[in-house]
Amino acid sequence: MDAPSGGTGPVPGVLPRRVHAGYALGSLATGAFGTVPGLLLLPYLTDTLGVAAGAAALLVLLPKAWDVLVNPVAGRISDRTRSRWGARRPYLLGAGLALGVLFAAIFAAPFDAGPAAGAYVAVAFLATATAFAFFQVPYVAMPAELTGDYAERTRLMTWRIAVLALAILVSGAVAPLVRDAGGGGVGGHRWMGLFVAALIVLGALGAFLGTRSAPGATVGENEPTLRAQLAVAARNRPFRALLVCFVVQSAGVATVLAGVNYFADQILRDPEGGPTVLFVCFVGPALLVMPLWTRVGARVGKLAALVAASLIFAVGALALVAAPVLPPLAVYPLVALIGVGYAGQQVFALAMLPDCIAYDTARTGRRQAGVFTGVWTAGETFGLALGPGIFGLVLQLSGYVSSDTGTAAAQSDTARLGILLGFTVLPALLVGLVVLFLRPYDLTPARLAAAEAEPVSRPADHAVVVGDEGR
Repeated sequence: MDAPSGGTGPVPGVLPRRVHAGYALGSLATGAFGTVPGLLLLPYLTDTLGVAAGAAALLVLLPKAWDVLVNPVAGRISDRTRSRWGARRPYLLGAGLALGVLFAAIFAAPFDAGPAAGAYVAVAFLATATAFAFFQVPYVAMPAELTGDYAERTRLMTWRIAVLALAILVSGAVAPLVRDAGGGGVGGHRWMGLFVAALIVLGALGAFLGTRSAPGATVGENEPTLRAQLAVAARNRPFRALLVCFVVQSAGVATVLAGVNYFADQILRDPEGGPTVLFVCFVGPALLVMPLWTRVGARVGKLAALVAASLIFAVGALALVAAPVLPPLAVYPLVALIGVGYAGQQVFALAMLPDCIAYDTARTGRRQAGVFTGVWTAGETFGLALGPGIFGLVLQLSGYVSSDTGTAAAQSDTARLGILLGFTVLPALLVGLVVLFLRPYDLTPARLAAAEAEPVSRPADHAVVVGDEGR
């Protein structure tokens, strides 16, 4: 297939190892921001700032829901960008650094506990979510432009998900330890915010520098209006099916993350070490089974492997409903089983996305990965925000009592039951049942190759210049 006018197409074949590693480092930023707010922000609001559970759920949900509007715009802007650093990399640097600074600001707590403190968190979180949109959308768009090889995109995603799992493990397991080492409460959360901000900056710089010699494509063509671009994404049936599945599953995963501290405190009765152990059990297996999932995908296909991983997640979560009567040594292996399913679900969903983008490019002749990744990351961000929102609503309905002491208040049996069901049954249903929506997904390697072999006409380019012209 000819390259788009105004630049080169994605390079077929195997990418250099340094590009794999450099690109994957960006997951330090996406993993940290995707994990820590979902894990600690809701408990920070309810148990440190004294915000009621229902109000806290809205404060966590609404700023990220804002990204549903911002992400497609970020995708369109990056699609139309020309610079000496390429179309995507300027945003890895600028938005990545802003993301780190703003994340630390979320937990700076310039106000005392109460409504003013909650409002400050909401505004800071909104600004951080906006910066994240302009980092994540160009970052996720890059694989479809780095290589035109179907299998190589899976290998690239495997590297990315391995680093993502490490980022989630480090940020999710160590952040609570940093908070506690800093004395807990407001002061401990300030130190935790600085620690996570450093991870984000490291990931942004790593991705920017590590991809500087990557054989990428210039994004030379796109639809002239945002509405037209969204219509293009809507006409891509495999993309629609995959997007719906991933958004709902992201909400399920985020529900688990939001409930970790509450589950460890109220169900396992281990508020100190419990969250860290649960997190290690959830994310640790991902580092071990990633090569296995890659082999499974090569043997049975990405779609079948995604369904299998989702069902493993659901079975583990449903079994965990027996946690109150099980010893901890039986609970943690079930959490590890959920982690095995989570690893596969992430690998194959993210490996199928570039295939959808390549399919659209083959059909239309327009390379506009930012449109699809803008919609994708908007949905993912909304799903990750919806999880804590749902869990907070469950807390509110079950009568959870908030606290401004930095320590959770004593809870009723009804509140503890809400925590248990929100951590087990609810995510199992969200992750397991939604695979039914994948039935329209029919994008196989043969179909993609056939689409790429068919010639298409290519209209004129529209671009926005940022900095110096790269080409």
